[in-house]
Amino acid sequence: MPGREELPSTLQRSARGAQRTWIKAHDSAVREYGEGERSHRVAYGALKHEYEKVGDHWERKERGRKGPSDPRSARPRQQGGRSGQGVDEQATKEHLYGLAQELGVEGRSGMNKAELLAAVRKANRSATRQAR
Repeated sequence: MPGREELPSTLQRSARGAQRTWIKAHDSAVREYGEGERSHRVAYGALKHEYEKVGDHWERKERGRKGPSDPRSARPRQQGGRSGQGVDEQATKEHLYGLAQELGVEGRSGMNKAELLAAVRKANRSATRQAR
């Protein structure tokens, strides 16, 4: 099935560039591996190189911050690890603070980088749930 017909809801609310990246990667993966979960993982992996999840949609990363959003995206599946859920773990604390501020995370001024990452992930999940 073409990627355009399987576009996840968070990407439907995102810029055309993010949609195009996901669709192209998904369609290529379907040709290579067949339809299924693996094609979706490949598409999200490609998306995470240039975009990060902010709330209920995906936004382009700041200039100079291209690359996988989380260490799991950069290594083979067999090695395991936890997904960054679209939040760029290599981002600076200041960038994460800005995202937390945009998402309305309370108590962000007293958080360290790891706490900000967790709070932004939680806020993203909440925003996505509300948008569905």
